[in-house]
Formats: sequence, structure tokens, C-alpha cells
Amino acid sequence: MKVAFLGTGLMGLPMAQRLLAADIQLVAYNRTPEKLAPLQAAGAEIVTHPRHAIRAAECVILMLTNASAIYNVLLSDTAWQTLKGRTIIQMGTITPTQSQEIRDAVVAGGGEYLEAPVLGSIPEAKAGKLSVMVGAEPEQYERHLKLLQNFGTEPLLIGPVGSAAALKLALNQLIASLTTCFALSLAFVQRQGVDVDVFMQILRDSSFYAPIFDKKLQRMLDGNYANADFPTKHLLKDTELFISEAKSLSLDLSNIKGVRQILQTAVKMSFADDDYSSLFSVIKEWGEGIGE
Repeated sequence: MKVAFLGTGLMGLPMAQRLLAADIQLVAYNRTPEKLAPLQAAGAEIVTHPRHAIRAAECVILMLTNASAIYNVLLSDTAWQTLKGRTIIQMGTITPTQSQEIRDAVVAGGGEYLEAPVLGSIPEAKAGKLSVMVGAEPEQYERHLKLLQNFGTEPLLIGPVGSAAALKLALNQLIASLTTCFALSLAFVQRQGVDVDVFMQILRDSSFYAPIFDKKLQRMLDGNYANADFPTKHLLKDTELFISEAKSLSLDLSNIKGVRQILQTAVKMSFADDDYSSLFSVIKEWGEGIGE
């Protein structure tokens, strides 16, 4: 089977490299052609238009920035006409509603569609240890399980299309909220003169400790947010998707809207492409003018 991979950014590149390492024939497209160089060097076929990638492959994997990019790359007039008989696997983060609408468009074009968003960042993508959540019919899941196992050893069938997209947004909401809460507590104990090592010792022994706290601790203490595993702008985008989808569910969104404001400020402070732990800088400086 030949696979087309559309979108080779921070996560897409190591995921595509996993397929090449498994001796899967790969044809790749990216809107920024320079990002394709490592794949070309590893033996991937490189194309300059998405329709060429779709036409050349039986299965098309999408790891694109957002739904708008999917529509532009996959569902333009020229690309949509090539979908007949193809399987589309959407692995980026979009809303359940968007995923279902894209499925309907793909099916109308004669293709089949399943969603398989992933939890994890660049190290997990390189190691093939992502958590893969699948929204599909059971038969589709079984048929594509071996391919998805290149990204994570135990892809899990969540339910029909939309269910995996919803779960992904719920988990990314936790990433944003947990990191923001930890950053606030860290800034608070620092200002109060409490030893950070003692704070972390007590926290690690508690029932509400999360490994993400230690993962982001040193970045926050050093103010070093370079070489992002997950950029601030992407977490902001996912947080906005969560809010937009949750509005119709009669949920109180006050907390996550506050988190969104902090992420928006981090982006305005030029941390858009830096690691999302940069929100710590916003919290520390909030009372020094940026939030007043």
C-alpha cells in the first residue's frame, strides 16, 4: 500500500518518518516545501500539489493545522475529484462537527473517512508511542489498525466519527487548564518565598500530582521556552476549538475562557511559536501591567 501524507510540520514529519522506517511507500505534500527535505532524503516521493499525492496513493493521512487547511488541501475542486476509492485518515485536532462535515464531503466524493487524532508530542511521535484515538466504524478500525500502529502500539476505537475528535479536545483542555493552574501555584509560592523544591516534594507525594508539572517545571524556572514540543499558538487554537464546540452543551466555560485569555496574551508577547509553558511568563507579569 502506498500512503500519501499531507502536512509534515512538527508532528507530521516524525510521523511520516515512522512510515518510511516501516518500509511503507510514501508520497508527501506540505504547503511549505522546505519541510519535505528530510522525507525526500529518506526516500519519500515529493509532490507539489495535494491532488498529485492523493491520486498516487490508496490511503491519505492528514496532519494539517486546522479544518480550513483541510478544506484547502483536500476538498478544493481539483483535489476533491481525486478522492474516489481513497481512504482519508484525519489525524489533526479539529472539532467533532468539523470532522463529521469533512467526512460527509469525502463520502460524497466517493472516498471513505475516519478520524484518528493523537495525544502526545514530538518525542512520542518519534518513538511511535502516541495515544491514537480512532473515530470510525469497527470494520474500518480493524482494516487500518496495522497502519495506525506505526504511530502508537494500541490505537483505541472510541466510537463513530466525531467521538475521537471530542475526546482529543477534552484532553487538550486538560493540558491547558492543568498547566495554567500549576503555573499560578508555582508563581505564588515563589512570590511567598517558599522553596520550590519543597513545594514540588509535597506536590509529587499528593494525589493531585500530574507528570506534566515536572515536564514543564524547568522551562518555567529558566524562562526557556524554545524548541517547543507543542507551540503556544497551537494550544490556543485547540482551546478555542474546545470553547466553540462546548458552547452548545450548557457547560460553564468561565475557567477555560480565562485560560484562553492567558494564552492569547502569551501569543501577543511573542511566544506564539515557543512552548506553551510560556504562559508562566504571562502569569508572573500579569500584575506588572499586562493584565490591567
